[in-house]
Amino acid sequence: MPSRYQQFDRRRLRLAPLSKRRHDLNLNAIMALNVVPIQNKGFTKVARRLQEAKQNRSSRILMMGAHVLRSGVQKYLIDLMERGYISCIAMNGAGVIHDFEFAAIGATTESVARYIRDGRFGLWQETSRINEIIITAARLELGLGEAVGKTILEENFPYKDISILAAAYRMGIPVTVHVGIGYDIIHEMPNCDGAALGAASYRDFLIFARVIENLEGGTALNFGSAVMGPEVYLKALAMARNVAAQEGREIRRFTSVVCDLAPLPPDYSSEPCKENSLYYFRPWKTILVRTVADGGESFYIRGSHNDTIPQLWTALQSGSKQ
Repeated sequence: MPSRYQQFDRRRLRLAPLSKRRHDLNLNAIMALNVVPIQNKGFTKVARRLQEAKQNRSSRILMMGAHVLRSGVQKYLIDLMERGYISCIAMNGAGVIHDFEFAAIGATTESVARYIRDGRFGLWQETSRINEIIITAARLELGLGEAVGKTILEENFPYKDISILAAAYRMGIPVTVHVGIGYDIIHEMPNCDGAALGAASYRDFLIFARVIENLEGGTALNFGSAVMGPEVYLKALAMARNVAAQEGREIRRFTSVVCDLAPLPPDYSSEPCKENSLYYFRPWKTILVRTVADGGESFYIRGSHNDTIPQLWTALQSGSKQ
């Protein structure tokens, strides 16, 4: 029997072209590759750990929120992939949308305040193409990030050179996309297929868990993901450690890094008490404390992404010349 409750009829929706949307970000937001002063010396140590992980052929994972792409650091991340310092990227569904729109039209990001007033927020024709790609991904048993990256790379997207997804697909680096149903604008659209979305994103979760299996001696970096990164990483690590224990292996000696704006204390080696509001800042207790408690090492560096990622890139530049 179908649900007893009425559902919203998406056939009534009207989608507008992106040419009618005012964008808050365009190509002027994309930063050029430039060496910057390293203001936080922690990046020197993090760079060293990444170099060691690369030499060990251990996983070098970057988990990130969508605001990383909005900060304009695409060229830095693509260069880090090119040089072997990132072997997997995990992002949320919004990251795919920003990457896709930048590659397609050289602009992204709409004002919620402007477009929610008359119901136009998120309902854009060109962006709905992502849903079609996801349906194909589910049918072909591809991951969500893999399928979108393949499409951007192989089709005539005018700004594919700044696409993280396209660059990763070209290099054979998995970009795993971890969606929450109802979180993203493409879920509003009439052509969204929830089953296909779930199948493609769950495949990405299993790809991510497989990458985590190789984390011993590696690095796990989290830039600006307060929920998706810590939670997906936690579950994948539990799966990987379960299998490793059966095989007589361990996944304990690795480095975790969190870069965010939360005002953590200088000593973040222990998780805060539940009365402290920062207890609910998952990157602290999950990434910086609990999962590295048995032999790992963690770093917290506070700052905006357009400051921290160039500093990390610069530290790796400096280290490669030593």
